Amino acid sequence: MSIPIGPAGGAGSNPAPKKPLGGDNGVEWASWVLVGLAIATVVMLAILASSGFGSTGQTTTQASTSSGQTVTDGDTVTHQVDIEGMLFTPNTVEIPAGSTLVLEITNNDSQNHDLALNGINTGLIPPGETVTRDFGIFNESTAGWCTVAGHKAMGMTFDVTVTGTTGAAPAGGTNPAAVDVPGVGARSVDHEGFTPVNPVLAPAPTGTVHEYSWDITEEVRQVAPGHEQVVWLFDGQAPGPTLRGRLGDTFRITLHNKGTMDHSIDFHAGEVNPDTNMAQTPVGESLTYEFVANRYGIWMYHCATAPMSLHIANGMFGAVIIDPPADSAESLSEVDEEYLLVASEMFLGETEIGADAQRVNDRDYDLTAFNFYPNQYDLAPIEHKVGDTVRVWLMNVGPDQSLSFHVVGEVFDTVFSEGRYLIRDAGTRGTGSQAVNVSVAQGAFIELTFNAPGNYAFVNHQMTDAEKGQHGFFTVTD
Repeated sequence: MSIPIGPAGGAGSNPAPKKPLGGDNGVEWASWVLVGLAIATVVMLAILASSGFGSTGQTTTQASTSSGQTVTDGDTVTHQVDIEGMLFTPNTVEIPAGSTLVLEITNNDSQNHDLALNGINTGLIPPGETVTRDFGIFNESTAGWCTVAGHKAMGMTFDVTVTGTTGAAPAGGTNPAAVDVPGVGARSVDHEGFTPVNPVLAPAPTGTVHEYSWDITEEVRQVAPGHEQVVWLFDGQAPGPTLRGRLGDTFRITLHNKGTMDHSIDFHAGEVNPDTNMAQTPVGESLTYEFVANRYGIWMYHCATAPMSLHIANGMFGAVIIDPPADSAESLSEVDEEYLLVASEMFLGETEIGADAQRVNDRDYDLTAFNFYPNQYDLAPIEHKVGDTVRVWLMNVGPDQSLSFHVVGEVFDTVFSEGRYLIRDAGTRGTGSQAVNVSVAQGAFIELTFNAPGNYAFVNHQMTDAEKGQHGFFTVTD
């Protein structure tokens, strides 16, 4: 239905005769004027409303979602965000100042994640689930991130850019609190709270099936002279318990996660399906990893939860030693004692945080260690008699630096590395080895005989790392 805005009469009709103003015709004309003004008012209000001014005076905000759709809900902006690996997708949004931001977050990863933004935290989002969270009003650009240890350093940040202001989102990194790193002098004198890790390696136990139950915990421990920080532990130890067996043995390890985040385990000695055996173990849950030792040698194990570098740096690693068949040409020689030295870098951090994730990511380590404590075998030398022959098993867990193992004043008669003997009984042939290189996640063993009394330093001959803590002594007496 159309509303006439002028004198009646359709197209092609004869126009009505003109009449003077006033009288009945004047009243009719005035009524049409009023109708026209009312229509104009309606049109003007519609234009103003579409320009962002409503009857309440609030601003209507429009924003594009990750799918390209526009969502408008007064002054509230809603976005869909996916978690894919170590990334929020999208990882940035733009909204007008004064807007309320609501995020619908779907976790498509295999780990738990969260988002802390504008003083609000989603809580952990399990894999496959979606949460919707109102993050409140934003008046300045703001950065958020996943608070699970190490995830921020891996790139799990989320930026909200607020238009209409001059503020920019804060930088994604944080500066850890300054930590005093003990120098070589402080590391070379006895101090309160120091208990050395026993490096002696026990022989393989009897039987062919070895079952263990380990608790995963996060505890504050002394990791260097005068410095305590939280460490993440397999069965209360760093390095974790050493497993030993023979070729063909079965190992069955059940983990109980009593920590505060997801953890897992990867045994390099196991040839198994990673999807099942190395699955993430949420807090309060358990996982059983079973493998058959089909290959002999020394093998690393570690937490397989990302970022693995941080979980390793915080102490979640250990060694598995599998003896070759006793009746084979590869069998181990008779020695007076066996030792295990696990090489790693040390990242000192705040007491309740532990290793700083960004510094681990940057390879910015403070110290180095054998068996997760710098210079401990300077303070507690390994004692022997002249004529003793020893075997030293070596595992380098990194997470980044190589180990060049050397004993000052001695030469190695036997070197086994990554599945083969490099030399064996070389002293009988007038030769030997001065050092063995063990890269990250590799293992080896050396054998040597002490021929005279003295203090024989063993070091990482990557000398700056020896000076940072990968240094100890064999003390040999008559």
